[in-house]
Amino acid sequence: MIERQVVCGDRFVTGRLPDDTSIVSSGLSVPLAPSSDLQATVRNALDRPLDTAPLVDLARGARSVTVAFDDPTVPCYAPVWAVALPLVIDALTRAGVPETGIRLVCANSLHRRFSHDELARVIGADLVERFAPRLRSHDGEDPDDIVHLGTTPSGLDVTLSRAVTEADLVVYLNCSTTRGFSGGWKSICVGLSSYRSIHHHHTPDVMSMSLDRNRMHAMLDEMGAVVERELGADRIFKLETVLANPLEVHTIYGGRVGACRRAALDTMRAGQPARRDLLDEPADVVVYGVPDWSPYAAFAHGNPILDLVSTGLGYLGGMIQAAGKPGCTVVLASPCPDRWDDEHHPSYREVWDNVVPETLDPDVARATYEPIYAARSDLIDRYRHGHAFHPVHGIMALYPLKRLRHASRVIVAHAEDESIPQHLGFDTARDIEESIAMAREQHGADARVAYVDYPLAFNRS
Repeated sequence: MIERQVVCGDRFVTGRLPDDTSIVSSGLSVPLAPSSDLQATVRNALDRPLDTAPLVDLARGARSVTVAFDDPTVPCYAPVWAVALPLVIDALTRAGVPETGIRLVCANSLHRRFSHDELARVIGADLVERFAPRLRSHDGEDPDDIVHLGTTPSGLDVTLSRAVTEADLVVYLNCSTTRGFSGGWKSICVGLSSYRSIHHHHTPDVMSMSLDRNRMHAMLDEMGAVVERELGADRIFKLETVLANPLEVHTIYGGRVGACRRAALDTMRAGQPARRDLLDEPADVVVYGVPDWSPYAAFAHGNPILDLVSTGLGYLGGMIQAAGKPGCTVVLASPCPDRWDDEHHPSYREVWDNVVPETLDPDVARATYEPIYAARSDLIDRYRHGHAFHPVHGIMALYPLKRLRHASRVIVAHAEDESIPQHLGFDTARDIEESIAMAREQHGADARVAYVDYPLAFNRS
């Protein structure tokens, strides 16, 4: 047997795996050299953008500039915000933009709004104090702030905050490009938009991390074309970050949204092999541990939906289809405690209690229940005036259940309360060795096993 230390919540457990187990890298680190000077990397993006004049030249004559930035849910632990934002502001003031005309907006989309104290731990306390009257989180439900710019040829609604439509210039800092999922027009047309736009592409089958033929980003590019048509091609200056690993930046591109997106994808393609090429032959059993981490639990904590579905099958679950055969068994190591954060995720417990027992089909959940939560005025009020995720987010967190179309079975090892995974229709086992034995009863004694080596990770705190 092979012994591996497998992440399981906030600790490791010993996993005993068959001798012929294939060990698969998590792919969280890319074989790209980290930047040796992050400030110089940012300055280069500002001064030598891909397809525009330098930011200081673009900003000349502007009296109102919005500097928008990724919210703290982004899985980047390099100091991108704290380094880049002061350099952006410096370029703007050198261009003659009055500081009173610069506002900072956290592009949190339908994620929760973050307090100034929380933002200080990401962008820096000095910047929060300096811009406090002109620093805010986006409110995608503010009827006085959201502008409908029109529809795309495919009928997609394009809505944006007035922080974009009424500014002379918008600078957007994207702090991490996660495979093909983030960056590009998603930053603006999701981060600073509303559910009216977001519901078009946030669906179980459209959302994608693919570097190629990404349907979600094709739709977002179509929306971006409307933004450029209505506001002008040079209204938005993008900074797009490519990480070498979650703690270090490889490079940052500056320029128009499309050029930065193409450059980031080309860089990642060159350094990141396709997941489907990681194994010569797909496995019958895919094993990995689930850390006590979720991008949606920044300055908060997880819950069973985030632990088992959003992170377990979602962010980590791309390996299920990459490494597993159709009909494979997935083994997750997770304590999945019965805990709930009703301040930050108030719709999640309701979804767990009322939606999950009715359906594990994410398309049914979306069609039947998402419109109900999209209209929940009590929960929308908590999103707008508290620090709660938008109520539809609890339904969207179920979308990774689509992995069950590929995997025939999920077995959870080391669960503190077996009723939690069983509520999702998952099986349970004492440990990984017992889980594999259960899977081999189904797939045969010679079933191939693949183990994905995920690290210990924690929520931003």
